[in-house]
Amino acid sequence: MGCPICGGKQVGKVGVNQYYCWNCFIEYNERNEVFEVAEDGTLMAIEPEVFSDPITQATV
Repeated sequence: MGCPICGGKQVGKVGVNQYYCWNCFIEYNERNEVFEVAEDGTLMAIEPEVFSDPITQATV
């Protein structure tokens, strides 16, 4: 399963149906819900439109 944001294959499984992308530094699940990992380890949902902007994608 590749990253839903960058399409990269450098992902690791971190939980049941949860994956981490080492390129984007995001966590996602099999339903392609995307999360940013906060400093304290909590997950913050990221809205899909955040990644529709080409400038944002270049910095991820």
